Amino acid sequence: MNIIALSDCHYKFHCTSNADQDSANKLICFLKSIPGKYDLMVLSGDIFDFWLEGKFTVVKQYFPVLCALSAIKESGTRIIYISGNHDFWFGNFLSAYIGCEIHPDGFTLNTDGKKIRFEHGDIHTFNDLRYQLYRKVIRWKAMRKIASLLHPDLALTIGSCFSRTSRQRKDSQELIDKKSKGLKNYAKWLIEHKKADIVVLGHSHKPVLETIRDGFYLNCGDWITCFSYVEIDAGKPALKEYNKEIEPL
Repeated sequence: MNIIALSDCHYKFHCTSNADQDSANKLICFLKSIPGKYDLMVLSGDIFDFWLEGKFTVVKQYFPVLCALSAIKESGTRIIYISGNHDFWFGNFLSAYIGCEIHPDGFTLNTDGKKIRFEHGDIHTFNDLRYQLYRKVIRWKAMRKIASLLHPDLALTIGSCFSRTSRQRKDSQELIDKKSKGLKNYAKWLIEHKKADIVVLGHSHKPVLETIRDGFYLNCGDWITCFSYVEIDAGKPALKEYNKEIEPL
């Protein structure tokens, strides 16, 4: 089986800089090159910088990505969409109109003699209690209900205040290390306890391909600065940038 996984594209419904627009254009070009190339695509969270849909509405600025995903699906590629920490208030649009299979927490696949675990990874950051509490509150069904009562323009404006991902935003080294340490420890635990042979995560925005005993830990990186993604072909994992392959550690 030939698999592609990507995460943390953070495609915006409003681009605030030329760099944001360039990232968006690059993602669309990449997605348009995918149809017919893969058996499975795994979207490991935060593909959109903020997802909101109503009973009769979706965000029109996401149309280019949605069209590209529809073409990928129509080419015969199965699409798995794992909720991230920016895109999780899903209704039925992606499943009913695009054909994505929505998984809130993760997805496990057995293929080519390998057990592969895909997650976004935000629940595995190291010693980050404040975020874990926030995650529980924001995913509470009542919060989504409240958002649905607002006019979409107002809800998106409020949501954009919570989704401030951009090239200009610089996380502290402490936060980066906190994310990376927790994700690696989780992948190591899964591999050492024979829960998975290959672990693919996102969230940290840091591309990783690392051998752990007889298994592999990969992080998809992002499409803000790295433009990286994961390929797994016949059970063999690889980490790639846009037209540039990265050697494993």
